[in-house]
Amino acid sequence: MKIFTILKNKKIMRVMVIIFWIAVWEIASLLIGREVYLPSPLNTIKAFLSLSITSKFWLSIALTFIRVVTGFVISCILGIILGIICGLNRFLYELLNPLVIAIKSTPVMSIIIIALIWFQSGRVPIFVCFLMCFPIIWTNAVEGIRQVSKDLLQMAKVYRVNRSLIIRRIYIPSISPYLVAGITTALGLGWKVTVAAEVLSNPKFSIGGNLYGAKVYLESSELFAWTSVVIILSFAFEYLFKYIIARIEKY
Repeated sequence: MKIFTILKNKKIMRVMVIIFWIAVWEIASLLIGREVYLPSPLNTIKAFLSLSITSKFWLSIALTFIRVVTGFVISCILGIILGIICGLNRFLYELLNPLVIAIKSTPVMSIIIIALIWFQSGRVPIFVCFLMCFPIIWTNAVEGIRQVSKDLLQMAKVYRVNRSLIIRRIYIPSISPYLVAGITTALGLGWKVTVAAEVLSNPKFSIGGNLYGAKVYLESSELFAWTSVVIILSFAFEYLFKYIIARIEKY
């Protein structure tokens, strides 16, 4: 009963926090007094509802979603595989580490502009998403491998424990928290950089393209509505991932 009350209070607290920041937004909008600079929450909601009845709105979300998922999945696959290999092999780590540092140090805008030269507009966001998420996944995978207990590995070797059992009982429990943290961080980043790449590459149907169009025509309510869509989708992705991980850990 106490647990239920705590959970209920947490939900109420979250709702109150959201209401508080919406109120701050409304007050700021009233103080500025110009919709072109800061539209009110009500006008933003109206713009969102107006957009949501168009097929372009849902097609743009769907294609941006596909770009994010494609870039993110590629970064996870390559990041985890190469991270594990580099964590186990010092030479390969030293070989790949400078490249990862270079990617981390390069401004996102520079990568987007370079990608515009290399790829068609629809593929630029996928490439940028992959390149920005990869270093996070790779670094966490390497760190997870390095944190594997050497004593446990030595003991497993002495007792001639089956390799598959070593992987399941030693490596996976060690690397999992690092991968979960890395993937969670990369999820939010993936949405931001993909939409940023869409703003510059401007594919036919995309959230970023619609953001750019709203800015050009000074449709601030639409601009805030599309921004809200990105925030909601990013939160939803992160929540879904954490929910799946929580369910897996139960079993």
